[in-house]
Amino acid sequence: MNIAFETPDQPDIIALIADLDAYQLTLYPPESVYALDMASLKQPNVLFAVARDADGAAVGCGAMVVTPEFAEVKRMYVRPEARGQGLARRVLSMLEQAAAQRGSTLYTLETGPSQPEAIALYERLGYQRCGPYGDYRDDPLSVFMRKQVR
Repeated sequence: MNIAFETPDQPDIIALIADLDAYQLTLYPPESVYALDMASLKQPNVLFAVARDADGAAVGCGAMVVTPEFAEVKRMYVRPEARGQGLARRVLSMLEQAAAQRGSTLYTLETGPSQPEAIALYERLGYQRCGPYGDYRDDPLSVFMRKQVR
């Protein structure tokens, strides 16, 4: 598997993001899905990493929005057939390293309680639960997490 920073507006990545959106909407109502649209993903303060299999197919992705206050993890997804290989961990590590190079020392994310595997991964990687941050409101279908690094 190869992981690299890419632009999100490629046809196979658009399809990957569509799979993520469809998956999210099986778990949560639309008002509890805080996804970034394509225009937002293409902003200069957004890092976007793609995992590709040996045939070059996009099988996973993740983004990090870098702001002066924090860097927020967004759009983390690995297709079901590619799970269990450490791809999400590798994508997140790459995003964190790139955000650190831009001066970020606080990483945040919002996920949901119907994704215990994701929550467990984030906890293993040092993220701790916290309250809402930024523009988020308290939502029983949200789990907010943060990781402070030096």
